[in-house]
Amino acid sequence: MPIVLHQPTLRPWGMPNLSPFCAKLETYLRFREIPFEVRPPDMRRAPKGKVPYVTLEDGRVMADSQLVIEHLEEAHGPGLDAHLSIQDRAQGRVVQRMLDEAYYFVAMYLRWGDEGAADVLRPEFTKVLPSFLRIAFPLIVRKVKGTLKSQGTGRHTREEVQAMGMKDWDALSVLLADKPYILGDRPSTADCSLYAFIVGSSLFPYDSPVKAHLEAKNNLMAYRDRIRARYYPDL
Repeated sequence: MPIVLHQPTLRPWGMPNLSPFCAKLETYLRFREIPFEVRPPDMRRAPKGKVPYVTLEDGRVMADSQLVIEHLEEAHGPGLDAHLSIQDRAQGRVVQRMLDEAYYFVAMYLRWGDEGAADVLRPEFTKVLPSFLRIAFPLIVRKVKGTLKSQGTGRHTREEVQAMGMKDWDALSVLLADKPYILGDRPSTADCSLYAFIVGSSLFPYDSPVKAHLEAKNNLMAYRDRIRARYYPDL
């Protein structure tokens, strides 16, 4: 029985998924060539009330993209990171946490904090909602903005948030340099996050200084295109 990846099945704007964490986990499975199938989520069964989650080969249900990846690294060893040095593993962890726990909120702000961006997001986002919730999109926007304010990113000016995002891409471009993958010649788990966020930021069809700054990073754009061509030929 293959792993079942429970996530929205739509691929808006050529992205693997609207959610960077869904894209991150699917990229991991494709990197590892672990058999899987995608099914729409049942949020009543989602262990932590969010996507993605998986049904493992033994029937267990598990949530959180990073925890699932760490489980599969051990259960399907040797994993993507098995060849890395201790120093490279540490650097990969820093990249992954930077993207998942910091840049993620910049990305949220860029999609939800600007009315024009939210208008672009609405048609695709509402496709994954139950019909009775689709009319409540403005309430969802307010809730997301409230989350951003509670977390802290939403308390900054638009220009300050944009500057944060551009500096993140500057740092990642320097780290990637001219390597095929962020830590060398082979993909690692850090690449799962990096690819997911590059795709999510560069293919979202709303112009912003952060998107333009990212698109000007030739090495990051070439990285995106290499991974897409090799691991996502269906896109």
